[in-house]
Amino acid sequence: MIVRSASAHYSGMGKDGKGSVSTQSGVLEGQPYGFNTRFADGKGTNPEELVAAAHAACFTMALSFALAKAGYADGELDTTAKVSLDQEGEGFRISKSALTLTASVPGIDEEEFGRIADDAKANCPVSKLLNAEVTLERTLK
Repeated sequence: MIVRSASAHYSGMGKDGKGSVSTQSGVLEGQPYGFNTRFADGKGTNPEELVAAAHAACFTMALSFALAKAGYADGELDTTAKVSLDQEGEGFRISKSALTLTASVPGIDEEEFGRIADDAKANCPVSKLLNAEVTLERTLK
């Protein structure tokens, strides 16, 4: 089993509080987050942005491995994930992760590409983790 970790610290409460997030690898180290980075345009990150990055990276890697398994050795994959945070009663919930994929895979046809991409969307570990609607819009160049 592989275990990765991240940590968060928050000082103060509610809108006045300020936080920081760090990852085991050190890619994020004390990255600021708080009310203004989550609900306004403050400098720093937020949980939804981090989930979007994780989903885009996970799906793209899963698709890359699936395409390699199907015999495709060359190409490029570019994915954007847009995570939606919706108000739900007094709180919020992540309701959707919309993946947009643009790909160049020499020799593949639209039907096979769609089947492999849809399978990667359904089976990448982050897609499985999310209890939200996960959509995929794809473009084959």
